[in-house]
Amino acid sequence: MDLQQARSNMIEQQVRPWDVLDQRVLDVLAEIPREAFVDEQHRGVAYSDFPLPIGHGQHMLKPTVEGRLLQALLLEVTDSVLEIGTGSGFITACLARLSAQVESIEIIPALAEAAAARISARGISNVTVLQQDATASWDAKDGYDAIAFSGAVPSIPDYYKNKLNVGGRLFAFIGESTQPAMEAVLITRIRDTEWSRESLFETSVDPLINFDSESPSFVF
Repeated sequence: MDLQQARSNMIEQQVRPWDVLDQRVLDVLAEIPREAFVDEQHRGVAYSDFPLPIGHGQHMLKPTVEGRLLQALLLEVTDSVLEIGTGSGFITACLARLSAQVESIEIIPALAEAAAARISARGISNVTVLQQDATASWDAKDGYDAIAFSGAVPSIPDYYKNKLNVGGRLFAFIGESTQPAMEAVLITRIRDTEWSRESLFETSVDPLINFDSESPSFVF
């Protein structure tokens, strides 16, 4: 199978028609080999518009959704980024190519280890993968320019909204696993105590582990 042609087809026939027009994002999707972030048995379908399984009941986002996520964050090469849910590491690698530094949190040890190895194998050195429950207390720094939730949450914890710089952007999928669709939203911190919210599109993605309606409030 010609994976380079499959990658080009993914961009031109799936991602671009879904209103992903930022050339930097398209270039990154063309540069990073998606097949390197899936198991061997799925490499032949790595560029299909389908949420591929990555083990442990988790799935990669569809390429169209990945493109919209990356585009919405409006990343600059000087930005500091936090990702909640490393998964396969593919989005992490894309975020790293578009920004200065990425910290990525993954609750499942095997996924964190595999993603870190895949990212390192691509020669990407501006990523730190932390095996950590993002709903538990951890020493998250202040002042991220962008935060990406790669799975669904019922609501966005104030804890993470407050980790944004003024002008910072946060992308998340809002919804419960019992709902037929989740809402992709972009939160922007306008000033210290004010955030704007933009609804982007609807989709269906895996929920992030422990981010459910029964989770305790973020009061670390």
